[in-house]
Amino acid sequence: MKGQEWYQADDVAEEYDDKRFSRGGQLIDRREKEAVLEAITPVEDRRILEIACGTGRFTVMLAEAGADVVGLDISAAMLQQGRSKSQNAELSGTLEFLRGDAGRLPFPDDHFDTVIAMRFFHLADDPEAFLREMRRVSREQIVFDTFNRFSARSVYNWALPMGSRLYSKSEVSTLLAKTNLTLVDVEDDFLVPYGAYRSIPNSLASPIRTLDTAVGGNPVTDHFASVSYWNTRLR
Repeated sequence: MKGQEWYQADDVAEEYDDKRFSRGGQLIDRREKEAVLEAITPVEDRRILEIACGTGRFTVMLAEAGADVVGLDISAAMLQQGRSKSQNAELSGTLEFLRGDAGRLPFPDDHFDTVIAMRFFHLADDPEAFLREMRRVSREQIVFDTFNRFSARSVYNWALPMGSRLYSKSEVSTLLAKTNLTLVDVEDDFLVPYGAYRSIPNSLASPIRTLDTAVGGNPVTDHFASVSYWNTRLR
């Protein structure tokens, strides 16, 4: 995983949500959660693993919706943020946080109904091996996102502290074929890159997002979206 030392720092964990999902970043948070819920619905009673769960944005949401969720992350500081967040949540399902390595998942084969990995695929050193490991512990479904090669993100990607691998649609399709996964659906979004939303207030972010969504709904502009949300099934 790229940027492990940076990611595991206590100060990074403490500021992670505020820096990324406050101000205009709230739009990103809502859209990502919407994408996960749309892919997994119905959520109730499903056994779900989230890899690289970070501060628990998705794990807590899914447990609130009635799933039995395990959140795994390499950062003890991030996991502590997730545990603190869960204490103030009303959980209909169960939630457990574990420290572990995404490349060597500490679970038996076919252990979960669904495995998700949001905001992580771009950091994987060996994406095919990572996808195979996700597949190994899943019975039915794998959900993940990728940052796209032909997007505005490619302009500033080199400057990010953790680095980032960008993917074309054909690259991901090849990975799915190699790992015997069937594509159910893929959604493309955010012509305006994430970094721009995080740096502006909601009052300005909302109209920009409205325009972004309208223009981005065109099949041609979809190719330049910053992120893709992939919903796949095991063959």
